[in-house]
Amino acid sequence: MGYTNVALKDTIMEMYPELQEHGITVSLDFNRELKTYDVTLRKDSHELITHIEKKDADECMDGIKCIYLGIKIAEFVKNFELLK
Repeated sequence: MGYTNVALKDTIMEMYPELQEHGITVSLDFNRELKTYDVTLRKDSHELITHIEKKDADECMDGIKCIYLGIKIAEFVKNFELLK
């Protein structure tokens, strides 16, 4: 399946609207060595870098939520909720 990093990022942002709701920025790059996508979540001075497998990214592009990424996003968002 062929798609761009921008298309994958846009799909992730659509699937997880809490990212935008909490002002969390997302960037991603394909790691050719590991054949994974490095996903970076940022808010203020806080940052979380995680990885999603190519297979999970392909499923994401097919409209299937990536459970692993969803858990990481939920943890990141929860940390900011606790700071309030």
